[in-house]
Amino acid sequence: MEVDTSMITEERAEKLRTLAANRQSDLTLILENIYDPHNLGAVLRTCDSVGIAEVYALYTIESSETLQKLAGHKSSSGAIKWVDIHVFDDAEKCFTAVREKYDHIYGTHLGVDSVGLYDLDLSQSIALVFGNEHRGMSEDALNLVDGNFIIPQSGLTKSLNISVACAVSLYEAKRQRINGGKYGKPFDPENPYQTNLFKKYVVNSKPRKE
Repeated sequence: MEVDTSMITEERAEKLRTLAANRQSDLTLILENIYDPHNLGAVLRTCDSVGIAEVYALYTIESSETLQKLAGHKSSSGAIKWVDIHVFDDAEKCFTAVREKYDHIYGTHLGVDSVGLYDLDLSQSIALVFGNEHRGMSEDALNLVDGNFIIPQSGLTKSLNISVACAVSLYEAKRQRINGGKYGKPFDPENPYQTNLFKKYVVNSKPRKE
């Protein structure tokens, strides 16, 4: 697929090709009722950093206006250009959509059967669920996941801020995926996933300065 790159420099185009080539088509997040735009913005920046191209935002209690507020934060506006957000107001519809593209869904929840983050295979096709800042995951979401995991901690604090928890989890996923050879591959112009992302990223880029 031909992509018009005339409005950006070749150096910029090459960076966007590398970006598209390193996007992880089998890794995503489900963010349930996250209401703080600063938290959401931080999560999106981490997603972009580790190569996640899309996330799912589920709002059944909190308002999706959080996303509108996010667009007004300069520190987060860049991440919105590179990470797609699919918004749902129904848990079953959200999880159904995720399962059409991802094989496993694990939630961040402390339960009897929860596994440790470092024991979870994050190199597989997987979606990770992070719940509300105060309430955590809802019962509806807990009933729809394949299992749960916790982040091992050595202090007295029992939980981490959601943006920190996401960062820790996603960088463990990146570590596992680097070891599995899922990063560092060249851009493949015959790969529809990569070429579609590249086209979108070119459109989202600023015009070249003369």
